[in-house]
Parts: sequence; C-alpha cells; structure tokens
Amino acid sequence: MNHQKQTQDDWDDDYVSKSELKREATALQKLGEELVNLKPAELERVPLDEDLTDAIATGHKLKGKHEAFRRHLQYIGKLMRNRDIEDIKAVLDQIRSRNNSTNTRLHKLEKWRDRLLSEGDEAINAVLAECHTLERQKLRQLISKAKKEQAANQPPVAFRELFKYLREHFEAQL
Repeated sequence: MNHQKQTQDDWDDDYVSKSELKREATALQKLGEELVNLKPAELERVPLDEDLTDAIATGHKLKGKHEAFRRHLQYIGKLMRNRDIEDIKAVLDQIRSRNNSTNTRLHKLEKWRDRLLSEGDEAINAVLAECHTLERQKLRQLISKAKKEQAANQPPVAFRELFKYLREHFEAQL
C-alpha cells in the first residue's frame, strides 16, 4: 500500500495537463511568429541553429498565405520545443526594449514639434535650453514655413523638415 502511494505522488509531480502543454505550444508559436516578423538585421542577433533559421526563412515566404503560415508557425513551435529558448527570449527582450525606447524618443520629438508650432517663442526657448546645438534662426524659419503650409492646406514638407531637424540634433546629443 505504501509503495502505491509513493508512486502516485511521483506521478502527480511529473504530470502536466494537456491544457498546460497546449499553452506552452501556443507560447512557442507566438515566439516563432515574433522571430518571423523581425527585420533581417535584428534576426542576425538572435542565436538560432540552422533548422530554425531555415524554418524562419520559409515563414517569411508564407506570410501572405494564412493557413500555410499558421501551420508553419506550429512547425517552428515544434522545433523550439526541445531547445533552450532562454537565449532567444533574452535577445528578443533587448530588441523590444530598444524599439520601445526609440518610439519614446520619437514621440518626445513629435511633442516638441507640435509645441513649437503652437506656442512659438516660449517653446523655442525651452527646446534650446534642452538641446544646445539647435539654431534659433533655423527653428524660426522652419516653424514659419510649417505654419504657412498648414494655413494653405499644402503638403507638410516643412513640418517634416522641422521634425528631421529636431531628430538630428537630439540624436547627436545621445
């Protein structure tokens, strides 16, 4: 009797439910989809073996074909099932954080541009205090052009130029 109870306890420790296995498989498929959606330069940073690299390259080709792409993601998940994916997850986390910080910087620059167009001299003084490499005259010229374009409902050429000018100088500070 005692022997049966001990084997029952051992069995309970090793038991993984079917639902848990499905959740793990789905997580691996999502990880595979993230890998397929990476840019080539980002994908080079991820430590992948040859089979997985080939499967991801095939996944790129199947992107437009919904059902084939879904099945291929299942295959990629199956390939990753028996591999250590912690290194892959670590690199993907780095890539995500870099993308998030880039998005944050771009949003900040968009806010500066909008503030420059709406507030005028106060915003110019504030942005010059934050970024010393900007030129006041160049800022005023770009702001003036952008306001004229907006008033005339023209394409936002100077609007974009102002953003590029801000981006160049803020990124030079980093």
